[in-house]
Amino acid sequence: MYTLITAANSAEAYNLKNKLGGDHILLGDYQELPDVLLQSGKMIKIPDPKSVSYTHQMLALCLDKDVNTIYALREQEKQLLVNAEQLFNEYGIKVKASDDKI
Repeated sequence: MYTLITAANSAEAYNLKNKLGGDHILLGDYQELPDVLLQSGKMIKIPDPKSVSYTHQMLALCLDKDVNTIYALREQEKQLLVNAEQLFNEYGIKVKASDDKI
């Protein structure tokens, strides 16, 4: 099982990754990411929260990548995922905001 941290191109994401520790952490972003990091598997492209099907795309991504916890760092992502928290919980996926306790 993996933990997904959004906003991969931010310092906050790296700080959170260091706090969580472990090898089972994925960094993801919908904004531009270096191809080298995407190809290496260190980062993944996630859906854009502006998409009308964002929550369903995120759910599918989490199921495909075996993600059981999401830390949403950007406000728009946070709001959408918290609103769909019950759906994610049904699949055993916890949605956390960056200010939640680790």
